[in-house]
Amino acid sequence: MLKVEIRRPVTGDRKELHSLFRIVVTDTFNKEGIGGKLNDIDDEIAVKEKYLESDFESNGEKRYFLIALDDNKIIGSIEYGPASDFICKCTNNTFKELVEVGTVFVHPDYQRMGVGNLLRDAMYSTLKSKGIEEFCLDSGYTSAQKIWKKKFGNPDYLLKDYWDEGNDHMIWRIRTSDLA
Repeated sequence: MLKVEIRRPVTGDRKELHSLFRIVVTDTFNKEGIGGKLNDIDDEIAVKEKYLESDFESNGEKRYFLIALDDNKIIGSIEYGPASDFICKCTNNTFKELVEVGTVFVHPDYQRMGVGNLLRDAMYSTLKSKGIEEFCLDSGYTSAQKIWKKKFGNPDYLLKDYWDEGNDHMIWRIRTSDLA
Protein backbone atom coordinates (compact mmCIF):
# COMPACT_ATOMS: atom_id res chain seq x y z
CA MET A 1 0.00 0.00 0.00
CA LEU A 2 1.23 3.47 -0.88
CA LYS A 3 2.07 6.00 1.77
CA VAL A 4 2.02 9.20 -0.27
CA GLU A 5 3.45 12.46 1.00
CA ILE A 6 2.23 15.72 -0.58
CA ARG A 7 4.48 18.77 -0.24
CA ARG A 8 5.86 21.82 -1.99
CA PRO A 9 8.91 21.18 -4.17
CA VAL A 10 12.37 22.50 -3.35
CA THR A 11 15.07 23.38 -5.86
CA GLY A 12 16.78 20.07 -5.14
CA ASP A 13 13.72 18.35 -6.68
CA ARG A 14 14.27 20.06 -10.06
CA LYS A 15 16.11 17.23 -11.84
CA GLU A 16 13.69 14.55 -10.63
CA LEU A 17 10.68 16.70 -11.60
CA HIS A 18 12.13 17.30 -15.07
CA SER A 19 12.47 13.53 -15.39
CA LEU A 20 8.85 13.03 -14.23
CA PHE A 21 7.63 15.56 -16.80
CA ARG A 22 9.46 13.73 -19.61
CA ILE A 23 8.23 10.29 -18.52
CA VAL A 24 4.58 11.34 -18.14
CA VAL A 25 4.36 13.51 -21.26
CA THR A 26 6.05 10.86 -23.43
CA ASP A 27 3.83 8.11 -21.98
CA THR A 28 0.70 10.21 -22.50
CA PHE A 29 1.59 11.05 -26.10
CA ASN A 30 2.24 7.35 -26.77
CA LYS A 31 -1.09 6.33 -25.20
CA GLU A 32 -2.85 9.02 -27.25
CA GLY A 33 -1.29 7.62 -30.43
CA ILE A 34 0.80 10.73 -31.09
CA GLY A 35 4.14 9.55 -29.72
CA GLY A 36 5.87 10.45 -32.96
CA LYS A 37 5.31 14.17 -32.40
CA LEU A 38 8.70 14.64 -30.79
CA ASN A 39 8.77 18.43 -31.15
CA ASP A 40 5.37 18.69 -29.45
CA ILE A 41 6.58 16.45 -26.63
CA ASP A 42 9.66 18.63 -26.15
CA ASP A 43 7.52 21.81 -26.27
CA GLU A 44 5.11 20.44 -23.64
CA ILE A 45 7.98 19.49 -21.34
CA ALA A 46 9.66 22.88 -21.81
CA VAL A 47 6.47 24.67 -20.74
CA LYS A 48 6.22 22.56 -17.58
CA GLU A 49 9.88 23.20 -16.76
CA LYS A 50 9.30 26.93 -17.27
CA TYR A 51 6.31 26.80 -14.91
CA LEU A 52 8.43 25.05 -12.28
CA GLU A 53 11.13 27.72 -12.57
CA SER A 54 8.44 30.38 -12.15
CA ASP A 55 7.39 28.70 -8.91
CA PHE A 56 10.96 28.62 -7.60
CA GLU A 57 11.73 32.21 -8.66
CA SER A 58 8.53 33.62 -7.15
CA ASN A 59 8.37 31.34 -4.11
CA GLY A 60 4.98 30.10 -5.25
CA GLU A 61 3.49 33.51 -6.03
CA LYS A 62 3.36 33.20 -9.85
CA ARG A 63 3.12 29.41 -10.14
CA TYR A 64 2.44 27.09 -7.24
CA PHE A 65 3.39 23.41 -7.38
CA LEU A 66 2.60 20.51 -5.12
CA ILE A 67 4.32 17.17 -5.55
CA ALA A 68 3.51 13.63 -4.46
CA LEU A 69 6.20 11.32 -3.16
CA ASP A 70 6.30 7.62 -2.35
CA ASP A 71 9.28 6.66 -0.21
CA ASN A 72 11.04 9.93 -1.21
CA LYS A 73 10.51 9.26 -4.95
CA ILE A 74 8.54 11.94 -6.81
CA ILE A 75 5.55 10.23 -8.39
CA GLY A 76 3.24 13.13 -9.23
CA SER A 77 2.72 16.86 -9.57
CA ILE A 78 0.02 19.50 -9.84
CA GLU A 79 0.25 23.28 -10.12
CA TYR A 80 -1.75 26.41 -10.56
CA GLY A 81 -0.95 29.76 -12.08
CA PRO A 82 -2.41 32.34 -14.44
CA ALA A 83 -4.69 31.00 -17.16
CA SER A 84 -2.57 30.20 -20.21
CA ASP A 85 -2.60 32.34 -23.33
CA PHE A 86 -4.18 29.34 -25.06
CA ILE A 87 -7.12 29.24 -22.63
CA CYS A 88 -7.54 33.01 -22.81
CA LYS A 89 -7.59 32.91 -26.61
CA CYS A 90 -10.02 29.97 -26.79
CA THR A 91 -12.43 31.58 -24.29
CA ASN A 92 -12.25 35.08 -25.81
CA ASN A 93 -10.56 36.18 -22.55
CA THR A 94 -13.57 35.07 -20.49
CA PHE A 95 -11.21 33.09 -18.24
CA LYS A 96 -8.40 35.66 -18.25
CA GLU A 97 -8.81 36.53 -14.57
CA LEU A 98 -8.94 32.89 -13.41
CA VAL A 99 -6.10 30.72 -12.27
CA GLU A 100 -5.53 27.52 -14.19
CA VAL A 101 -4.88 24.18 -12.51
CA GLY A 102 -2.51 22.08 -14.58
CA THR A 103 0.55 19.86 -14.72
CA VAL A 104 -1.54 17.11 -13.14
CA PHE A 105 1.01 14.37 -13.73
CA VAL A 106 1.24 10.92 -12.17
CA HIS A 107 4.07 8.54 -13.03
CA PRO A 108 2.70 5.70 -15.20
CA ASP A 109 3.67 3.10 -12.57
CA TYR A 110 1.46 4.89 -10.02
CA GLN A 111 -1.59 5.73 -12.15
CA ARG A 112 -5.00 4.47 -11.05
CA MET A 113 -3.82 4.24 -7.43
CA GLY A 114 -5.42 7.44 -6.10
CA VAL A 115 -2.32 9.66 -6.37
CA GLY A 116 -4.04 12.09 -8.74
CA ASN A 117 -6.99 12.39 -6.37
CA LEU A 118 -4.67 13.13 -3.43
CA LEU A 119 -2.91 15.85 -5.44
CA ARG A 120 -6.21 17.28 -6.64
CA ASP A 121 -7.68 17.39 -3.12
CA ALA A 122 -4.53 19.02 -1.73
CA MET A 123 -4.69 21.64 -4.48
CA TYR A 124 -8.38 22.33 -3.78
CA SER A 125 -7.54 22.92 -0.13
CA THR A 126 -4.72 25.25 -1.17
CA LEU A 127 -6.97 27.24 -3.50
CA LYS A 128 -9.68 27.57 -0.87
CA SER A 129 -7.18 28.64 1.80
CA LYS A 130 -5.89 31.36 -0.53
CA GLY A 131 -9.43 32.63 -1.15
CA ILE A 132 -9.52 31.53 -4.78
CA GLU A 133 -13.17 31.00 -5.63
CA GLU A 134 -12.88 29.80 -9.24
CA PHE A 135 -10.31 28.17 -11.47
CA CYS A 136 -10.13 26.65 -14.91
CA LEU A 137 -8.48 23.62 -16.39
CA ASP A 138 -8.17 22.26 -19.88
CA SER A 139 -7.20 19.10 -21.68
CA GLY A 140 -6.56 17.90 -25.19
CA TYR A 141 -5.83 14.34 -24.04
CA THR A 142 -8.78 11.97 -24.40
CA SER A 143 -7.70 9.92 -21.36
CA ALA A 144 -7.65 13.01 -19.12
CA GLN A 145 -10.88 14.35 -20.62
CA LYS A 146 -12.70 11.21 -19.46
CA ILE A 147 -11.49 11.79 -15.90
CA TRP A 148 -12.37 15.51 -15.89
CA LYS A 149 -15.81 14.91 -17.45
CA LYS A 150 -16.54 12.34 -14.75
CA LYS A 151 -15.50 14.80 -12.01
CA PHE A 152 -16.82 18.08 -13.47
CA GLY A 153 -19.37 17.19 -16.12
CA ASN A 154 -19.35 18.60 -19.61
CA PRO A 155 -16.76 21.28 -20.34
CA ASP A 156 -17.68 24.95 -20.59
CA TYR A 157 -15.82 25.11 -23.89
CA LEU A 158 -15.65 22.22 -26.34
CA LEU A 159 -13.29 22.86 -29.23
CA LYS A 160 -14.51 20.17 -31.61
CA ASP A 161 -11.82 18.48 -33.72
CA TYR A 162 -9.31 21.07 -32.50
CA TRP A 163 -6.27 18.81 -32.76
CA ASP A 164 -7.54 16.59 -35.55
CA GLU A 165 -10.78 14.92 -36.55
CA GLY A 166 -12.14 13.26 -33.41
CA ASN A 167 -9.55 14.95 -31.16
CA ASP A 168 -11.27 17.72 -29.25
CA HIS A 169 -9.97 20.18 -26.69
CA MET A 170 -11.99 20.88 -23.55
CA ILE A 171 -11.94 23.70 -21.01
CA TRP A 172 -13.75 23.76 -17.67
CA ARG A 173 -14.57 26.54 -15.20
CA ILE A 174 -14.93 25.27 -11.64
CA ARG A 175 -16.07 27.00 -8.46
CA THR A 176 -14.11 25.88 -5.40
CA SER A 177 -17.35 26.02 -3.39
CA ASP A 178 -18.73 23.23 -5.59
CA LEU A 179 -15.89 20.88 -4.65
CA ALA A 180 -16.32 18.20 -2.04
